[in-house]
Amino acid sequence: MSNSSELHKALSDEALTHYASGQEQERLSRGTGLLEFVRTQELLSRYLPCPPAVIFDVGGGAGVYSYWLAQQGYEVHLIDAVPLHIEQAQSFSQAQQDYPLASLAVGDARQLNAKDQSVDAILLLGPLYHLTERTERVAALREARRILKSGGLVFAVGISRFASTLDGLIQGYLDDPEFVKIVQQNLADGQHRNPNNHPAYFTTAFFHHPEELRAEVEEAGFYYETTLAIEGPGWLLQNFSQHWNESSRREHLLEAIRWIETEPSMLGMSAHIMVVARKDGI
Repeated sequence: MSNSSELHKALSDEALTHYASGQEQERLSRGTGLLEFVRTQELLSRYLPCPPAVIFDVGGGAGVYSYWLAQQGYEVHLIDAVPLHIEQAQSFSQAQQDYPLASLAVGDARQLNAKDQSVDAILLLGPLYHLTERTERVAALREARRILKSGGLVFAVGISRFASTLDGLIQGYLDDPEFVKIVQQNLADGQHRNPNNHPAYFTTAFFHHPEELRAEVEEAGFYYETTLAIEGPGWLLQNFSQHWNESSRREHLLEAIRWIETEPSMLGMSAHIMVVARKDGI
């Protein structure tokens, strides 16, 4: 395991400051975060092996997915680069003592404290957009491959290259010349920066083109299976809460996203995209 100073290199100073607010713990419980959460659960449930498989939730924040998986009988190990997130996860564990996590640790996706070929599945739901250099992202994917058993799965998530453009249109942020510069940089090379730390403009990150995320996974030695839109265009609905709070309309929304979740021409409309890949192609 890396020491503390090395671990912080997994996140920029700006990202550490961004997450120090503690808001990530609640992000998936409100607004379009609800759609991201439910769809991610759905996709993981579709591909994960049966419990009690061993899962590493790398960059898993305060453990929202970790504890959900533990409730189903999985052996879950939570790792995150933000100490506050691990503290929040430990606090939450007091309320879920019947379904404990196997371990919780501050850690780095590029250096995992696990033996070779010891894990059934790895979630990389956040690290790949906070490692802004391609070599570092591929290093994290190779580390995931190292600890996966033969046939084990990786779930690699990126933020869409086009997310800020679409968000700017919907939210009106394109009225701000500062945000326009952010979007133009995103579109040029995927590098997202928020120089004045505007609270609505996210933090230092890398935004993937869908094909780019697949290419990185394959460069790391994985056998590619599929690319899936997590939210699809659903996060762009102006009346999202009306769709979500009415059960029949919510199901229509989710069904429509499923219809187009693998359509190449629409993948970039999703705020988040997920690549599912397997070690050794078994």
